[in-house]
Amino acid sequence: MLPITAALFFLPFVLAIGIWVSWNDMKFMKIPNKAVMALWLVWLIVGGALAIAGIFTWQVWAWGWALAAIVMVVGFIANALNMMGAGDAKFLSAMAPFFVTCSNISFVMGLFAACLLGAYGAHRLAGKIPAVRGATTDWLSWTHKDFPMGLALSGTLLFYVLAPLLPGF
Repeated sequence: MLPITAALFFLPFVLAIGIWVSWNDMKFMKIPNKAVMALWLVWLIVGGALAIAGIFTWQVWAWGWALAAIVMVVGFIANALNMMGAGDAKFLSAMAPFFVTCSNISFVMGLFAACLLGAYGAHRLAGKIPAVRGATTDWLSWTHKDFPMGLALSGTLLFYVLAPLLPGF
């Protein structure tokens, strides 16, 4: 888990970028490179500041970059095998450093599964509500064969950052 102080500092940035990624992926079925770079910058600047303040060690901060590189390579291989979109792979890479302090992969996988099911159900339900559909007629995700994974991925990151702030974690 993230330290509570780190979660508090990351939260506003993760929330804003997560909304940006979710909206963009539903509307255009693309995760913008600028959003990916913005999330990397959050790790660079805020994560670096947390290391300077002693909340993270410099080793944790550096391992975050190593994890981002590993996830980028794996993601690009998955993209080449048509297992995921390139934007999803890049966004996963930008998300990866935030999980570097996690010692429970089962928690992360369960969180992702819950976010994926919730995002899928909410997206499909919202698409059946005439007022929502009428206000978002130009969204490609309503008719595209693929699901906008940015919605589930950004939810996973957001809830992971929120977890240390909730009682019982």
